[in-house]
Amino acid sequence: MRIYISVDLEGITGLVDADDVQPGGRDYERGRLMMAEDVNAAVRGAVAAGATDITVNDAHGPMRNLLPEALHPAARLIRGRPKQMGMLEGLAPEHDAVICVGYHARAGALGVLSHSFMGHEIEDIWLDGRPVGEIGLAHATAAAMGVPVTVLTGDDCACTEMAEWDASVTTVAVKYARDRFAADLRPTEEARAAIESAVASGLAAFPKGSSTLPKGSAVAAAPSILEVRWQSASVASMLLGIPGVTLVDTRTVRAQGALPGLYRLFGVWMRVAASLTNQPPYC
Repeated sequence: MRIYISVDLEGITGLVDADDVQPGGRDYERGRLMMAEDVNAAVRGAVAAGATDITVNDAHGPMRNLLPEALHPAARLIRGRPKQMGMLEGLAPEHDAVICVGYHARAGALGVLSHSFMGHEIEDIWLDGRPVGEIGLAHATAAAMGVPVTVLTGDDCACTEMAEWDASVTTVAVKYARDRFAADLRPTEEARAAIESAVASGLAAFPKGSSTLPKGSAVAAAPSILEVRWQSASVASMLLGIPGVTLVDTRTVRAQGALPGLYRLFGVWMRVAASLTNQPPYC
């Protein structure tokens, strides 16, 4: 069984503030170790379920948060950037399942450290007219490749968001949002035991080859429409230089295409936006 784990940082056990998740923050070094422990719990669960190949993609910020020596030896790590597929770098149709560890709610939700990809620079995203964040785009892109998301961990708002996309995904709430930078924390050992158990049982109930998602290009050929509203009209204006991008209004751009290619295109948009702005991710 081949398992793919995408790991973000905002939804990790115990973390609530920008200082916990940003390099240079006073508690960042502790945060990255907490990240490794949540990932290792997921890896242990996958191994217990019979996984023989586990890929972990460091999907947060600089994508150099996980220390290789802190990672469970059963997993391989994809680290650093740029990555053509960003938070889903290395995901392939040959994988049997995706596990999302440490994910968070989309921009506008009152979840812990909620945002969509770029802090407040991205105000809203829609996929085929439906509001979406990192959770929905990851799920839709994986589905287009024929790989199901089976488990997601994060705060309770992230779990609710995942359930709205796909109620069949097992979710583990490791904390309960009190506000954007405050949470009722689940005890760390309890949270990690819950992650390990959920992954083990979720994958055991989803044996290799049991996915009903079709594999291959027929799935990816279905067109989708992606719209992004930026804080800055400058970003939207600059993106018009990319073929296929159109304006919805002065701050919102639209493109149509097939996933996962559309997901990769969105990554290019973010790199353009990053070159034009210098905003901190949490304001």
